[in-house]
Amino acid sequence: MSSCWIGTVSRSHVLRGVAGGFIQLNHGKRAPLQRMQAGDLIALYSPRTAYPDGEPLQAFTALGVIGTGEVYQVEMSADFKPYRVDVEFLGAREAPIRPLIGRLSFIKDKTHWGAAFRFGYTKASADDMALIAEHMGLRLPVASPA
Repeated sequence: MSSCWIGTVSRSHVLRGVAGGFIQLNHGKRAPLQRMQAGDLIALYSPRTAYPDGEPLQAFTALGVIGTGEVYQVEMSADFKPYRVDVEFLGAREAPIRPLIGRLSFIKDKTHWGAAFRFGYTKASADDMALIAEHMGLRLPVASPA
């Protein structure tokens, strides 16, 4: 059974990942990616357009399926070697989160809803993922890539 995840990533970083077919979470840490398996679904939520000081956005910006689940490291500079996992992105459209806050079960405190994203990633239910996907113009279930 596949799991569903929400990753918190600025829009500019999401766009870089979509172009390259990968995600990085928590500033390139390995641990969150190791929890994900091939076939898992991941929606990316972007609180801002860019990290750390971009304009507020508060939208889901991409949705995809984890590829092999193999975590690998890349060298972006001499002192930044983040970990990544490959993702097949599904061509979802960007969608604001506000209309969904009251309906998403992983957001426990609807008043202070941003707290649900403070750790950089969280597990979500299949119902939550289906709701997010629908809001982004997709229909689940989505078959895993062959």
